[in-house]
Amino acid sequence: MLTVVREQLGRALFRRVAGPDGPVNRARIHDTPGPRWFAPDRPIRTVHGDASMFIGGLSALLLQSLHPLAMAAVAGHSGFRGDPWGRLQRTSTFLAVTTYGTADDAQQAVDRVRGIHDHIRGTTAEGVPYHAADPHLLTWVHIAETDSFLRAHERYGARPLDAVAYDAYVADTARVAEALGVVDPPRDRRELSERLSVYCPELRATPEARSAARYLMLQPPLPLAARPFYGGLAANAVALLPPWARTMLGLPHLPLVESLAVRPAGQMLTRTIRWAMTPPPPASPARP
Repeated sequence: MLTVVREQLGRALFRRVAGPDGPVNRARIHDTPGPRWFAPDRPIRTVHGDASMFIGGLSALLLQSLHPLAMAAVAGHSGFRGDPWGRLQRTSTFLAVTTYGTADDAQQAVDRVRGIHDHIRGTTAEGVPYHAADPHLLTWVHIAETDSFLRAHERYGARPLDAVAYDAYVADTARVAEALGVVDPPRDRRELSERLSVYCPELRATPEARSAARYLMLQPPLPLAARPFYGGLAANAVALLPPWARTMLGLPHLPLVESLAVRPAGQMLTRTIRWAMTPPPPASPARP
């Protein structure tokens, strides 16, 4: 009975994250022979393959929304409200291909994204022009994502890495960032922190950012039965944000509640996701 529950939950989670083509894409990504951008022992494979990404991904979206130009591009062109699961599935497939896929497939995925970015341009409500292919804007999206994924793994990962390995993770992500058009991305955690500080004066919670936060926190496109589970992930995504980001977005900061309830719930949820999505070991052959 427990095995059936595990399989059903694992399939449901995988379908949400990877979409209807998930099994086919997974087989192609992992089973196609050829050189990869990242060897099997690289930290990027450890971080991106962990259940902590469920929390890190939500936290990254909240953090990224604080750049007015990035948020304007998302609000105007991504369709995250009309097709939120489609956007999640496209993003997760891109991460999987560039992290685990062949070098040729990774480059093709990057080329597709660069082609999309090249056509995303417009102006904010204040009349400020933006272009998704702008290296400065690409850098913000990259460092907000990398920082969120890293801190989520450090807090909720099955086997957190040491400082040297997390520096190597930042260096790994720089390989993908440069391919996407980021100029001189950070290559260790110190550089990552310094680069985030450089962007702080540009950040603010626009009405679009606050609306996106309310949507992600309070109005997820999920059946009622799944919302408590999602709510636990969302609460931990907020707890993962830097304090200044929470303040900008008007999100609560309750240290005692977080330490006593939110973080333990995050640990339990990520363990459950990990359990559900990890195939059980093959059964031992019956003895005669």
